[in-house]
Amino acid sequence: MRNFLTSEISNFYGRPNLPEAPDLALAAGRQLALMCLDPLVETFGPIDIRSGYRSPNLNHFGATEVTPQKCARNEANYAHHIWDVRDGEGRMGACVSVGIPWFAAQYNRGRDWRDLAWWLFDHIPFQEVYFFPKNAAFNLHWREGHMAHRMLSYAAPKGTLFKPGMTPDPDRASRYADFPSFRGITYPTIPGDD
Repeated sequence: MRNFLTSEISNFYGRPNLPEAPDLALAAGRQLALMCLDPLVETFGPIDIRSGYRSPNLNHFGATEVTPQKCARNEANYAHHIWDVRDGEGRMGACVSVGIPWFAAQYNRGRDWRDLAWWLFDHIPFQEVYFFPKNAAFNLHWREGHMAHRMLSYAAPKGTLFKPGMTPDPDRASRYADFPSFRGITYPTIPGDD
């Protein structure tokens, strides 16, 4: 959770970034880790967490007073970057900005971000993923009981790669045929932690 609480806005402006409803924030973070992040680490090795949880107060500050940050308004970030407030339908959710060094090195040599996007589509139960031009980092959003699978990008080609109602690329698996085996990395376990 410490990695998820780290915030550039919080650090730079000296504003706290602590959950108002810690139990809900922890529950949402556990599901995000279990469903989305653990499979990434077990496939690609270490990942970079660039940004995660934002408290409602910090997010409001980032949306209204720190314009370069361009945080969305609080209501749009409930069950997204604000993990400790459920969305309008009562669902919990969490969003994190992730970088995968293994893929970033290839992307920076010219590989298409869409290769990773289609791999995520086929392997990770996310609601939405949004790619950025720098290192093919992306926002990865998990939401309880929701599998809309929207894929968007600020990286070229910009726009929507997939949303409900569209037909997925039938040849998408060929784009990531050289990726490591899904969950192929076995990490040591803690005795008694079965």
